[in-house]
Amino acid sequence: MEMTLSSRASLETPSCTSCASLLFRKSRLVDLALKAIMRAMWFSGGFHWVRVKGRPALPSEAPILTLAPHSSYFDAIPVTMTMASIVMKAESRNVPVWGTLIKFIRPVFVSRSDQDSRRKTVEEIKRRAFSAGEWPQIMIFPEGTCTNRSCLIAFKPGAFIPGVPVQPVVLRYPNETDTISWTWQGPGAFKILWLTLCQLHNSIEIEYLPTYTPSEEEKRDPALFASNVRHIMAKALQLPIIDYSFEDCQLAMAKGPLCLPGHTCLLEFSRLVRRLGLNVSVTDQLLQEEGSRARKLCGHKLGLEGFAEYVNVPMTETLQDIFALFEEHGQMDVREYVIALSVVCRPFRYLDTIQLAFRMFEAEEDGAIVEDELAVILKTALGVADLAVCDVFRAVDTRDKGKITFDDFCRFMEGCPNFVEFYHCVPDQATHTCSELPNPITNSFCLDFSPRSQNTPNNMHNKKHD
Repeated sequence: MEMTLSSRASLETPSCTSCASLLFRKSRLVDLALKAIMRAMWFSGGFHWVRVKGRPALPSEAPILTLAPHSSYFDAIPVTMTMASIVMKAESRNVPVWGTLIKFIRPVFVSRSDQDSRRKTVEEIKRRAFSAGEWPQIMIFPEGTCTNRSCLIAFKPGAFIPGVPVQPVVLRYPNETDTISWTWQGPGAFKILWLTLCQLHNSIEIEYLPTYTPSEEEKRDPALFASNVRHIMAKALQLPIIDYSFEDCQLAMAKGPLCLPGHTCLLEFSRLVRRLGLNVSVTDQLLQEEGSRARKLCGHKLGLEGFAEYVNVPMTETLQDIFALFEEHGQMDVREYVIALSVVCRPFRYLDTIQLAFRMFEAEEDGAIVEDELAVILKTALGVADLAVCDVFRAVDTRDKGKITFDDFCRFMEGCPNFVEFYHCVPDQATHTCSELPNPITNSFCLDFSPRSQNTPNNMHNKKHD
């Protein structure tokens, strides 16, 4: 029996090896064909030659390549030159022709709106990074969105969670006229393509920086790893860095009844919770659980140590900064923290945030809240220190009961969707939009996200802003 099995193995092994070799050769042929097709496409688009500086690392040296700044669809040029896998938006697979071609480089698709998709993406990146060469290198744009190349925004941690060496790669487009940049505030993709095709020649520079091997501390702290790599890339590009992200811009530009005022401190809160990782994998279910925990405290306020225990993170300067946004006389109400967390994690779902807030504050017997509680909810949801809600509460409380329910408030908002501005709730109402900056930049990433008063702590309770 052993001889039979051995004989069978000896017969089948060469056949399997031959199949694997054939598949490998076919894959190589497909890669070469795609490289030629894509190079011809870029050439016809005016990218007649590509300047490359530095030495690309081997997959064994750096399984992950981090590219920045990300500003255009033309950033795909280094991808097609190397046939490396990339992490890209799930929506991109539906783009005609391009979506079909991109599947050949075995991308990792991620959905921005699906928290579970993000977790699976990180797991897939880790699996490929530790595959010992079975998968091609992964190219990742850690900014996670397009900017106008005027700065480097916060890097997402996905590329750095595996804790493996990465090779930073910087992109430059030294053209006299910028027809390359594509962001949500400027011309659309087709107009950008047309303007670029109208140029006789388009320049691009790709520089491969030395491979960065993380320290043990950086392996334990992906945020630190990402920050250090970003500083190296910013230095090579001679660009400034800002500690705000794509999600922060979404938050600042979200429309609706609770459109954030210009002096909100929620943008600072968003930056701080991201630094501590408190916004990672925040789902609707998790927020409901946090709301239930906060409600059980029955308004009992916590000191700094109690808050650290509540969020289960060590005492750090960043945690103290978060606490300072909510503290009053050395204590804070964690219900406010939950409201703020809901706003930054669900910027376009203000109604869900208000409903969560009502559930934390409402009385058990009738599900209603009083005027002071409405003031706390709206102040926290807007991230401001002062809010005039007297007129709003009277308008909602049509029966003059001295209390209102969530249904009452919803009916009021249907009739007065701009109630914050209409009732002059917030002094000097202003929203964060790039068009209001002193020197607006067309097709740009909004840079001025920070609160207007940078030298003063931003506290919802007792600190006023300029």
